[in-house]
Amino acid sequence: MRFVQTILALAFLALLAACQNDVTTPKPEPAILSEDDIGHSDQMIVMNHVGPRAQVHIAGRDEPLWFSSVRDGLVYLRSPEQTAKILAVYVNDIGVAQSWDEMGVGNWIDAETAFYVVGSDAKGGMGAPEFVPFSDEEKAQDFSSERGGEILGLGEITAEMVLAPLEHSEMQMPSMNGESDVSTMENMSPGGG
Repeated sequence: MRFVQTILALAFLALLAACQNDVTTPKPEPAILSEDDIGHSDQMIVMNHVGPRAQVHIAGRDEPLWFSSVRDGLVYLRSPEQTAKILAVYVNDIGVAQSWDEMGVGNWIDAETAFYVVGSDAKGGMGAPEFVPFSDEEKAQDFSSERGGEILGLGEITAEMVLAPLEHSEMQMPSMNGESDVSTMENMSPGGG
């Protein structure tokens, strides 16, 4: 009798474990950005950068990976080395931000539903061309009309778009006070201006 009880208990535990594997992890809510949050790719304080930012929630971590720019977040997502299970990705909504310099700590939208202006003259926190997210397609179109670029969904942004090397002339260094500096990376190189 004891043998049968043991077999039944083991079968029940195996069934319970199998059911646990089918349970999907609920999508985490966006985290609130704090002064202590460090960028995953640049190891710098995220709040010290201008422009839109990203947060990526992965399985096995309580806190998101923070990115100083949407471009950096997309590089992480599209990188061939990225193997973590992605639970959620959030980006700042430029359409409701106070300004390019002031995104707000709680201004987050689901990256999968955002409209991205790609190829505009906008530069992110590290001076690279930015992928500018909006929750409202009309606001994205207005931005695109003023600053150039095309509107794409997250699924249309390819690895080639975010992983391609940047020319020095495409980079604009942000100044230490958070305002964009007119100096380009090219001007900062030896012999440059």
